Amino acid sequence: MKYFIFLCAAIVAGACSAPQATSYGQSSARDYFGMIRPEVTGDTAFKTTAFAEQYWRVAGNTGFDATVRYLAERLEKAGFVPEEKAGPNDQLRYRIEKRPMEDPTWEPVDASLTLAGESDPLLQTSTNRNMIAMYSASTPAEGVTGDVVFIHNMDEIKPARVKGRIVFAEMDPGRLFKKAVIENGALGLLTYDMPDYLQPEKHVTSIQFRGIPYDKDHPGWAVPMSYAAKEKLKAALAKGPVNATVKIRTKIYPSEELTLVADALGTKMPDQRLVFSAHIQEPGANDNASGVGAQLEMALTTARLIRSGQLNLDRTITFLWGDEIISTQRYIQDDKTRAKGIKWGISLDMVGENTDLTGGSFLIEKMPDPSAIWTRGADKHTEWGASPMTLKDMKPHYFNDFILRTFKAQGTFAGWAVNANPFEGGSDHTPFIRADIPGLLLWHFTDQFYHTDNDRIDKVSQTTLKNVATGALAAAYTLVNADEQTALQMVEDTRQAAIDRLNTELSLSKQAVASGKQPADEAKIITAWKDWYLAAIGSVADIRPGPADSAKRVDNAIREARQSVEELADQLLSALKK
Repeated sequence: MKYFIFLCAAIVAGACSAPQATSYGQSSARDYFGMIRPEVTGDTAFKTTAFAEQYWRVAGNTGFDATVRYLAERLEKAGFVPEEKAGPNDQLRYRIEKRPMEDPTWEPVDASLTLAGESDPLLQTSTNRNMIAMYSASTPAEGVTGDVVFIHNMDEIKPARVKGRIVFAEMDPGRLFKKAVIENGALGLLTYDMPDYLQPEKHVTSIQFRGIPYDKDHPGWAVPMSYAAKEKLKAALAKGPVNATVKIRTKIYPSEELTLVADALGTKMPDQRLVFSAHIQEPGANDNASGVGAQLEMALTTARLIRSGQLNLDRTITFLWGDEIISTQRYIQDDKTRAKGIKWGISLDMVGENTDLTGGSFLIEKMPDPSAIWTRGADKHTEWGASPMTLKDMKPHYFNDFILRTFKAQGTFAGWAVNANPFEGGSDHTPFIRADIPGLLLWHFTDQFYHTDNDRIDKVSQTTLKNVATGALAAAYTLVNADEQTALQMVEDTRQAAIDRLNTELSLSKQAVASGKQPADEAKIITAWKDWYLAAIGSVADIRPGPADSAKRVDNAIREARQSVEELADQLLSALKK
């Protein structure tokens, strides 16, 4: 830090002499925080999460559709009008889109796994509702009974070894099913496949949900197991032959896929919009009933503020609930004209965590920036894992720093930890990114109960739901009502973020060079950040106002900020060579 302070003193006007930018928590979002905080309690979000988490939710099944109806009823009570009934003056409107499904839907009913000689089941759905792999078919009422054979790898799957037996393996059932059951005649599967970050030896009853391929001509079943059940079965096998009975009841039936879309229309530029998305499918409370619930409270809050006259929207805010990635991608792709007006996308996924119980942290997953390529210093990927990226994959935009600043403001206010991670993908933000629309993910990781049947309502925090909903709405209102002052502040804040980042990268690169790395390689990293931020500052032009004099002032601010960052970067690159 001492080196950077000295360097700034020597740089010509503009690069470092400007005062620290005021964060969004103290500037353009200030009035919105004051408006939102008394309105958002997290109560609606928590109650909605509790409703949805009762069900094992897959697109088209009972729980998924019940959740859509629950949301729609509350939207309508809050003043959202069904789109087919809406008049030209109805600013709040919603619709339920219905589409036939190519494959049938699925839902679990009941199951048990009992070892011969034991009076109590080793597993049963009353305590382990993830014990039935998705798309498993029902067994006969009396169950399926057979000898259990343990296989260590796929090469051991031979008819002589597995035919007419129940296969037990420590691997994903989806990978195993075709070869063991369809091709070699196994009765079914018992599997164990829990990643270490779930701490299965601590949470011994957790089962992470798994699935097998749907095949109408070859119905079958698989039972994912907890650590405790797996260990008990292995101990029994070590003593001699084991016979087991598996009873499963599921429902597999034709259905239709529902997507719920609610719009709070802008009054000046209604075709431009920010889209929030939360997927309904997945059986957990945090994943992703919490995103569903937080988004409902955000929609209802927006409706109350509009109807009370406290809030007006220049651009539209859309709230989208559906099937993960599929519904969001369809919303973008089905209407090319509508897609052109989508200026920002924000995904809410696993946003309700009680981190004292689940672990991890609230995270903002950034659009692709150089930290996804060179992950170092305070940047780190989650256990979800990095996506291989190149400089061609970068998405420079002010959105990253704006969202982080807004949420940091709420974090400071509420004493709530807010962090960020490099881009990884895998949720509803990815369709926005693929379509070159600025898109971010709000989430938590690592969660010790991620995708397991211990992800229940007791792991959800109403306070976290309140904080996420508050930050998301403050960001949304600021963006959809962006004016000249917003754009000018965005330029300055993004410029300051660039200075901070370049300072950090210089320090890291000097350490790397001292440890033997090549200065030329380190220069590539600093150059990548310089280029990213030059483009990010330029992206503020996307929200500059229409009047020529206002647009000119914003353009001038962009030019001066870019020049400032470029001069600083050149100085840092020169210093790196010394």
